[in-house]
Amino acid sequence: MGDLLLVRHGETEWSVSGRHTSRTDLPLTQHGEEQAKSLAPLLSPRTYALALTSPLDRAIRTAELAGLTGAVPDPDLHEWDYGGYEGVTTVDIHRTRPDWYLWTDGVPPGRDGHPGESPEQVGLRADRVLARVDAALPDGDVILVAHGHFLRVLTARRLGLAPADGRLFQLATGTVGRLSTEHDRPVIAEWNTRP
Repeated sequence: MGDLLLVRHGETEWSVSGRHTSRTDLPLTQHGEEQAKSLAPLLSPRTYALALTSPLDRAIRTAELAGLTGAVPDPDLHEWDYGGYEGVTTVDIHRTRPDWYLWTDGVPPGRDGHPGESPEQVGLRADRVLARVDAALPDGDVILVAHGHFLRVLTARRLGLAPADGRLFQLATGTVGRLSTEHDRPVIAEWNTRP
């Protein structure tokens, strides 16, 4: 039975400024590219039964720079749809909604067919990814290259928690998490790992 490796993409301009970034497909900063390259020694010793990335360029580019070949883009690995809060910081949101919290309050609808997602909706996507992961883990490790909030929800679901419990797992850009098992139960084996 393999391990599940979770890679958060490298830094972007909006991850530095704290702007909610879902459908806006920003490139990695120079530092983000360096973060991605630095992950290669953590990822290269392993053979993967399945490698998936978010369809967004920042995740695909992170996978490429980290030396991951053959990763398949999967639309279910897309970041949380922030709806009307796309590109807005939490500080700015708190100016009009001082008690707002993504994990419990969700987001208002956005433009262009982006209604936003609730934690439960993100959790359903995470569950679909985990079904594919579970089918591949008997053959070896699985790696997912995606986004902070989505990977946090996926971690919560892997551990048998509610999607909103992803709030408990802060995940920095350009890091690796490893979910494994202990006594046949899912556990966090490593988190926010950098070389």
